[in-house]
Amino acid sequence: MDQDLPIRRYRTVFVSDVHLGTRGCQAELLLDFIRHVECETLYLVGDIIDGWRLKGGWYWPQAHNDVVQKVLRMARKGVRVIYVPGNHDEFARQYCGMQFGGVTVLEDDVHVTADGKRLLIVHGDHFDGVVQYAQWLSLLGDWAYALVLALNTGFNRIRRRLGFGYWSLSSYLKGKVKNAVQFIADFEGAVAEEARRRGVDGVVCGHIHKADLRQIDGLTYANDGDWVESCTALVEHFDGRLEIIEWAKLRSWSMIDRRLPLLETAAEAALA
Repeated sequence: MDQDLPIRRYRTVFVSDVHLGTRGCQAELLLDFIRHVECETLYLVGDIIDGWRLKGGWYWPQAHNDVVQKVLRMARKGVRVIYVPGNHDEFARQYCGMQFGGVTVLEDDVHVTADGKRLLIVHGDHFDGVVQYAQWLSLLGDWAYALVLALNTGFNRIRRRLGFGYWSLSSYLKGKVKNAVQFIADFEGAVAEEARRRGVDGVVCGHIHKADLRQIDGLTYANDGDWVESCTALVEHFDGRLEIIEWAKLRSWSMIDRRLPLLETAAEAALA
């Protein structure tokens, strides 16, 4: 990987849906991003650690530990780190209002940009009816999603061997399935309405693994995406301007090699 990429400096960086503890987590790409970024404030907008997946079996390679250590190092060096837990790391919600290693845990927050806009910071699962009222269905969907990500990893290993770049199967499916498209639209509308109710200028969230930055009825809607599919972050420049950074595309780096020999063998056999 090219190590000569210049350091990018931002006022604020927003990252969510890392899902440390899962095989789909792109921890190496996130580490590469963190190493090339400096900021005054870092928001961890939920689902940083996947407590759901860890309950079913421990998976924690060195790269996942490196991410945690790097964030703690940033806090020690003076970066203001705010952790807003999500549904997959809801265990951390019992510690809201407390600080650990320089990382402050909050239920939500209001961030004021350099140009004076007030943005509500929430993970977003409270606006997902499936999570709130039918958790069993959410857990089933989580299992299916993990399967798609595993297939996606094997598929991209083959694409890489053939000289093609990264392509997200899960993102493609979400864009094609009508119910998924409607769910995303409903979610975005509900989050924007909550921002309006609280009297702020916009909202920053995660949860649905779909990065976006646009206006909804005069309110700023910013979703920082995820680090299992698109590898995206939201950044605030020093003039208050917001931008979605697509790190995988920027680095021209395909998916990290995964040790999934059975999936790879099955996929190669299917293509034979």
